[in-house]
Amino acid sequence: MFRDVKFADIKVGDTASMSKTISESDVYLFAGVTGDFNPVHINEEFAKTTMFKGRIAHGMLSVGFISAVLGTALPGVNTIYLAQELSFKAPVKIGDTVTATVEVLEKIDGKNRIILRTTATTQDGTLVIDGKATVMKK
Repeated sequence: MFRDVKFADIKVGDTASMSKTISESDVYLFAGVTGDFNPVHINEEFAKTTMFKGRIAHGMLSVGFISAVLGTALPGVNTIYLAQELSFKAPVKIGDTVTATVEVLEKIDGKNRIILRTTATTQDGTLVIDGKATVMKK
């Protein structure tokens, strides 16, 4: 279901989230769409030799969930993504459930701009992405 929260109705502190369990096919499909076939994502034998000791999902796959929250839940439909700052804090492995959350930090009246904290966590509460987005709400 898509939400279309009006700019006037958005308040500092509002939040929205979505969760998705990362599957093997999610990682392969993302690699195919983006062309990012880094072996740490698609080759278990190679990935075992890395600091992660196994395959990890593409970081940008989890960032996509943040985009999904912004475009479908808060602020929702008619949101234009203007900027995103982010830090990758921990890896996401196949089978992890990632929860992307956005929280309104600031509204800029007159320009219909909204600044949001953007995070992603795994099922055990590990912060995997921390950032800040700027959007415009039409």
